[in-house]
Amino acid sequence: MIKYVSQRLLYTVMLLLLVSLSVYFIFDLLPVDPARLVCSKQCTPALVEANRHRLGLDVPVLQQWWNFIYGLFAGRNYAEGAAALHCPAPAFGYSFSRHECVTTILAKAFPVTLSLAVLAFILWMTLGVSLGVLAARKKGSIFDKASTVFVLIGTSLPTFLTGVLVVIFIILKFNLVDPLEIGNWSNPFTDPLGWLSTFIWPAATLAFAYAATYTRFTRSNVIETMTEDFIRTARAKGLSEKIILRKHTLRAALAPLATMAGLDFAGLLGGAIITEKVFGLDGLGGISINAVTSSYDLPIIVGTTIVASAFVVVANLIVDITYAFIDPRVRHA
Repeated sequence: MIKYVSQRLLYTVMLLLLVSLSVYFIFDLLPVDPARLVCSKQCTPALVEANRHRLGLDVPVLQQWWNFIYGLFAGRNYAEGAAALHCPAPAFGYSFSRHECVTTILAKAFPVTLSLAVLAFILWMTLGVSLGVLAARKKGSIFDKASTVFVLIGTSLPTFLTGVLVVIFIILKFNLVDPLEIGNWSNPFTDPLGWLSTFIWPAATLAFAYAATYTRFTRSNVIETMTEDFIRTARAKGLSEKIILRKHTLRAALAPLATMAGLDFAGLLGGAIITEKVFGLDGLGGISINAVTSSYDLPIIVGTTIVASAFVVVANLIVDITYAFIDPRVRHA
């Protein structure tokens, strides 16, 4: 097991390096000059060159990438002389349009995205798995038909439309949240009710779409597992249906959900862009969109892209290790 985990850790580190290098090459190929975009209206060639130097774009792309990797561990200085700026490790860059280190910007936005992702994850896993198991056990009943309707609606409605409907017909109609306070951050440890009132509706919007997919997936997996030979053997031994469901059916049927759940959760940690915009949340998705549409803030774009990619890569590592514990055959594959 130790050898397997060590190999996966090595592959993860190599993949993270490759992802970060790819991001730098991709942005280097774009026909846009960030040094000119951050320039004022009185832009001159000398000022553009100075901006390029401040952004670290006046060196080859491989050198830019190496400076980034070095800054993650040792911090990094931007500009020189009296105008020099220092970002401590891990340094993801410096935003000259917002006059902040990108790490500071990400640190402010991440709790918002984390709160949304965790609450949505809990809601969709609870609802999706429960409905899926119920529909499978009562196949052909009214519960099964109702779950099918739920799946059709949940997978058909786009997230932005669901969010708008929630805001208009639930939050505003019933005056559940002050419109001026929608999207305001509240600390879950000091103000749990304020935190819940802020995130329950955007989380429910996300959970509605994800729960539909998980209901369909759980139902099909449970029905398929219930026809396996080891389930018939368990019944032949006289085990009750509750024990068979809990100890045999669910363990086999829900194991594939680990992959889906891990990657979906990691994707949300990268920023639920549409939902954050609808509910006015300043999460990773929101600052990414603002950086692209408002100022083309390259350090923020690169930082959020790499962070979102890292979440997915690390989630894959966690899923692989989880599978190794669930199914020992994976370690020898």
